[in-house]
Amino acid sequence: MTTFENALENSWAKMSPFWPLKNLIAVNPLQGFEDLPFEKALAEGHTFFQQQELPAAIKAINRQTIKWCQAFFDEGQATISMPGREKGLYNAWRTLALHDAQLHNNDADNLKLLRELPNTAAEACTQLLAKLKVKPAKQELFLTLMLTTLPGWAAHIKYRTHWAPKNEHTHTPVTGADYMALRLAITCLLWPMANELTSWFEALPESNVQSMLEAVRHAEEEFHTPLLKALADTTPSAPTQRPKAQMVFCIDVRSEPFRRALEQQGHYETLGFAGFFGLALQLVNQQTGESYASCPVLLSPSHSVDVCTHQGNEAQNAGSSFYKALKYSFVSPFALVETIGSWTGLWAAMRTFFPNMATKLKTWLSNTSAQHAPDVDLKNIPVEDQCKMAEGALRLMGLTQNFAPIVVFCGHGSTTQNNGYATALDCGACGGRHGGANAQVLADMLNTPEVRAYLKTVGIDIPADTHFMGGQHNTTTDEVTLYDQHVTDSHQNKVATLKQALEYARTENNEARLKDMENDRQQPLTRSHDWAQVRPEWGLARNGAFIVGPRGLTKTHNLHGRCFLHSYDWEKDTDGAHLTVILTAPMVVAQWINTQYLFSTLDNVAYGGGSKVTKNIVGKHGIMQGNASDLMHGLALQSVNQTDETPFHKPARLMTVVYAPKERIKQIVDMQPVLQKLLGNGWVQLACIDPTDQKAYRLTTALDWAKPELK
Repeated sequence: MTTFENALENSWAKMSPFWPLKNLIAVNPLQGFEDLPFEKALAEGHTFFQQQELPAAIKAINRQTIKWCQAFFDEGQATISMPGREKGLYNAWRTLALHDAQLHNNDADNLKLLRELPNTAAEACTQLLAKLKVKPAKQELFLTLMLTTLPGWAAHIKYRTHWAPKNEHTHTPVTGADYMALRLAITCLLWPMANELTSWFEALPESNVQSMLEAVRHAEEEFHTPLLKALADTTPSAPTQRPKAQMVFCIDVRSEPFRRALEQQGHYETLGFAGFFGLALQLVNQQTGESYASCPVLLSPSHSVDVCTHQGNEAQNAGSSFYKALKYSFVSPFALVETIGSWTGLWAAMRTFFPNMATKLKTWLSNTSAQHAPDVDLKNIPVEDQCKMAEGALRLMGLTQNFAPIVVFCGHGSTTQNNGYATALDCGACGGRHGGANAQVLADMLNTPEVRAYLKTVGIDIPADTHFMGGQHNTTTDEVTLYDQHVTDSHQNKVATLKQALEYARTENNEARLKDMENDRQQPLTRSHDWAQVRPEWGLARNGAFIVGPRGLTKTHNLHGRCFLHSYDWEKDTDGAHLTVILTAPMVVAQWINTQYLFSTLDNVAYGGGSKVTKNIVGKHGIMQGNASDLMHGLALQSVNQTDETPFHKPARLMTVVYAPKERIKQIVDMQPVLQKLLGNGWVQLACIDPTDQKAYRLTTALDWAKPELK
C-alpha cells in the first residue's frame, strides 16, 4: 500500500457513517475513535469536530463542495438531474467543472488544471497533494481535515462506500477517493496555500472537555448506582402458572413501560427480544416492488420473503406516483396549482386545525388500514431452515416451555407527519423498518405443523392449544395492533380479552408519557397526526442501561423507559452461546443508540441535527440547516431537549447488567475483540448480578471484576 493509499484509508477510518433519511440508523459520531479510551476520544472529537471557527478559505471550499454534492447525490428532489452521474462522483464533476465559473473564475491556470486532471480519482489525489505541497508525513492529517471540516457529507459518503447495499445506488456510484479528489481539486482552485491547514490545526489550543466529562459522570452516578443496587436486591422468580398470554416485545426502551402497564392488567407474561425476532430477511413488497433488508445492519439477509401490506390498491398507488411526478416536474406545478390549488389549500387547513379528522378521512378515502396482517409468503424458506430459525429464536429469547394459549410477537414502529426524522423513531437498528412483518413470519413458522413436530424432537414441546400471532406496537400512540385474521374460534375470546387489556395498558402508559411531554396535554394520537408537531414522541431519549436477564429481575421496578430489556435464562445457556450473541449484536446496537443520544445532547450543533424549525430536506436523503449548510448527521434538538437550553436526555454511557455467573461473562469478553474494545475503553460499562451469590460486580476498564459501592 502506498503512502497515499494508507493515508486515505486511515483518514476515512476516523469518520462515522450516516444513513439516509429513508432508513436512519443510530450511530456513534465518534465511532472512528472507539479504539481510544472514552476520555481521550472525547478530546479528539472536540479537536476535529467542535471548532467554532474554520479558516475562511475552508468555508469557501465547503460551499462549493456542498453545491456539487447536492447535485450529485440528489434522489429525485431536483427538477433536473445532474448529467453523467453514472460515471461516478469524480468523473461526473470533472466533466462539468469546466462550466463552473465560481470554481475557476475563468482563470487560465485554473482551467488548465481542470482540463489536465487524471482519469482516475486516486491519480488525481496524488497529483493534487503534490501541487498543494503537502509533505508525505502530513498527508494523513491533511486528508483527515478534508473530511472533518465538512463531516456531514463525509459521513454520508462513508455510508455509501461501506454500508449501502451494492445494488442500491448504481446510478450514482462513489468511492472515498472520488470525494477526496473533488475536495482536493476545489481546494487547489480556491486555496493554493492550503498546506497551511495542518499548521492551523496543530496550533489549536488543547481541547477542554472537562464540562462534558462532568455531565456524563453526573448522569451515570445519578442513574447507574441506584439501578444496580435495586437489581442486586432482587431475587428473580420464574412464573409458576400458565399465563393468559405471552407477548414478546422489542428490547427498545419504549417497550419497558408498556410491558409493565400490560402486566398490571392480569396474568400476562412479557419478554424482550431484538425487534427483528432473529430473522434476517429480505422483504419484497408485492405492491410497490420495494425490497429491503429487515434486520440489523450488522447482519445480511439469509432468505427472501414476499409481503403484501394491504396499503392501498394499484390505482391509488399509481395516482400518488403521478401526482408526485407532476409536483416535481419543471413546468407542471403551475398547472397543478391552478387545477387543484383550492382543494389542496382546504386539505392543508384541515391537516393544520383538525389533524385527527384529516387522518380518518384519508384512511377512509384510500381504503387502507393498519389492522390487516401483512400477508407473508414463506415459499422461499425451506422447511428445514424454518425449523432451525424458529428453534434459534425461541431458545435465544428463553421461551422453550410453559407456553400460553396466545403468544404474540410484537414488532414496533411509529406514526408521524411531516417529520424528516420519522425513521429514527421506528427502529434504531433495522434501518427504520417496522417489525410487524418479521413478527408475522415467525408466528406463521411456529403455527406450521412440520416446524412444531421438529421442535418437539429437540425438547421444545408446544401445546396443541397454543396459537402464535404477529402484531405491532405504535410507539407514538401506544396502540397495539394484533394480526388476528387467522385466529381459530376457540381463541377468539382470549384474543378479545387481550385486546381489552392492551387498550387499558395504552391508556395508562399514555397518561404517564404525557407528563414528560413539555407539560403538553395534547393526546399522543393528535401528536402523531399533527404535521406541525416538532416532538411527536421522545423516542429513545434517556436510555442508559441494557439489562440481560429474566423478567423477574426487573418486573417489580419502574425503570421509567430508560432500559433496554433482553430476556435471558443463564441456566438454559450452558455454553454461553446465547449470551455471546446478545452481547456482540443487540448490545452493540444499543451502544450506537446510546452514544448518538449522548453526543447529540452534549453538543447538538457538532454531533446533532440542530433545531427542526430551521431545517430543510436536501436531495430526499439528508437534512441541512438553512439552504447551504453541511449535512446534519445527528438527532434534532427537540429529540433530546425540553427547551433550547434544558436537556431532557441524560448523557450517561450505556451500562449493561447481566444476570449470569461472572466467570461465564468474563470468558465471553476474553474471546470477543469488540467487547474488549468497548468495555476496555469505557464506551460501555459492564456489571453483573451473579446468581451464584446474588452479589453485584462491575467490570473495570482493565477487564477485571470489582465489587461496586452500592449505597
